[in-house]
Amino acid sequence: MSGIHTPKPNPGSTHKPKRIGRGPGSGHGKTAGRGMNGMWSRAGTHSKRGFTNDPFRKEHTTLNIGDLERFAAGSKVGPDELIASGLVRKIAKHGLRILGDGNLDRALHITAHYFPASAKDKIVKAGGSAKVIVV
Repeated sequence: MSGIHTPKPNPGSTHKPKRIGRGPGSGHGKTAGRGMNGMWSRAGTHSKRGFTNDPFRKEHTTLNIGDLERFAAGSKVGPDELIASGLVRKIAKHGLRILGDGNLDRALHITAHYFPASAKDKIVKAGGSAKVIVV
């Protein structure tokens, strides 16, 4: 009899663990689920392939133009204002990138480390300016 004083998992919700390499009667004896011969049947295998550029990767804080709608028309928007508004927590090592996703319907004077052509066009069409910060 089970109740609140004797907690148990629901029937069928738990499984016994596989006891690998414990003889033919277990169903996981002999090769212990590793198949036949070859690299993967032996200990110490690892399949690290390819290339990673981690030491040289550039980390940017990215922000879309559509996210800048919260600022009033004619205001200056830069890294400090973005942090103060809570839109960005911190500026990454290689700076701030303003990307061109979304629409901008007011003139803003934005300073950042990088603007793609699409973002710069939208800012200028709205009557604002896009100034690049040189590191």
